[in-house]
Amino acid sequence: MSENKQIESIKGERSMSKGFVAQYAAEAALQTKGVARLMPSAGVAVKESLGVLHEGKGVSVVFHENDDGFVSVTVYPVIYYGMIIPEVAWSIQERVKADVERFTGLVVEAVDVHVCGVVTREENQG
Repeated sequence: MSENKQIESIKGERSMSKGFVAQYAAEAALQTKGVARLMPSAGVAVKESLGVLHEGKGVSVVFHENDDGFVSVTVYPVIYYGMIIPEVAWSIQERVKADVERFTGLVVEAVDVHVCGVVTREENQG
C-alpha cells in the first residue's frame, strides 16, 4: 500500500509543477511586445466552468516521459493587428524559453506558438 501512496505523491508533484511552469511561461509570453492576451484552451475553459482555478491560462506544458528535467511548452497568443506575426512568435519562443529555464531550472526543448487571432488595441480593451 505504501507503494501506491508514493506513486500518487509523484503524480501530484508533477501536476503542481506543470501549473508552476505554465504560470512562468504565461507571464513571459504576456510581457512580449505585440501580445494582446493568451487564449485559454478548451480544457481550461471546461475546468473554469466547473469552478477549478487554473494557472497559466493559454499555455500547455508537457514533461518528457523519460526525463522530468525536460519540458515542451505550447503558447496560444492573440496578437495585436499590425505586428509582424513571425517576429512576435519568435520573441515569444525566446522569452518563454529563457524565463522558464532561469526560474525553474528545467530544460525547455521546444516552445510552440499557435496564434489564435489578431485584434486591434481597442478590441482588447473591452
